[in-house]
Amino acid sequence: MFRNLTQTIKFTNKHIRTFHDCPTNAIQPLRLLLIGCPGSGKGTQSSRLEKNFGVAHLSSGDLLRRNITEQTSLGKQAQQYVSDGKLVPDDLLISLIDSELLNVGNTNWLLDGFPRTIGQAEALDATLNKLMQPLNLVINLQVPEDVILQRIMDRWVHIPSGRVYNLSYNPPRVSGLDDITGEPLSKRPDDKPEVFKVRLDQHQAMATPLLNHYQHVVVNVKGSTSEEIYPQIESEIVNRLGVLPGDMPEAFSIASLRQRFQHSATAKEAMSSSAFVDDSDEEVEKIAAGASN
Repeated sequence: MFRNLTQTIKFTNKHIRTFHDCPTNAIQPLRLLLIGCPGSGKGTQSSRLEKNFGVAHLSSGDLLRRNITEQTSLGKQAQQYVSDGKLVPDDLLISLIDSELLNVGNTNWLLDGFPRTIGQAEALDATLNKLMQPLNLVINLQVPEDVILQRIMDRWVHIPSGRVYNLSYNPPRVSGLDDITGEPLSKRPDDKPEVFKVRLDQHQAMATPLLNHYQHVVVNVKGSTSEEIYPQIESEIVNRLGVLPGDMPEAFSIASLRQRFQHSATAKEAMSSSAFVDDSDEEVEKIAAGASN
């Protein structure tokens, strides 16, 4: 049952949020997808949401790096493609995401970098339907192209970890060196304006059908800086899901998720489905282990 009234709540000294049709009896879990072109700030926004709302940040890039580093069975398969400079096949990437969604110790999560194609989106829909955890918010980051190109020119990366620095707003503590390891930073080979412009065009072609696919839950957020964009994202979460920063429902452990699944025939089928890589506890724990950046 939803209430048809507007309630205004002041939750910080700087922000006023208005609730529309929020549940009266419970806070909705946050299951969020971030869409945005390369350089739009998905990683920055994900980190702020992770900190302020306690969500689990599931990055396809981080998952690939982690599984390759830990030499899991999936990581070994992915490494063969990465080493050859090839794209990781959809079925392998989907398996990584599926396993992580099944085992993440938090019912509140955000996806970053996946899905990128309609095929991946449909596979994700199937997994989430089995887990009874449909997406309830998709944020499309819209940043002016000239701003993105400037960001790319100022961007430096620690390749092994994927940590990204920007000379304009997030510089390393020591010029040219990673804050954590002290190792040298690098420029990505495709971080050149003429090359990156091609990537932007490719993203637009791929994003349009994705946005149509998620049109019932998608929100466009526009801005040139993270300070402009983040309050809009926060506002959408507050208005649509009725939750304030720091007020998310208690996270579920892996054990409690398994217990909940055992009471649902649909979830039992999902856990044994071929959509998941391996239903053995040992393999699943290994794939889900580790921490993203």
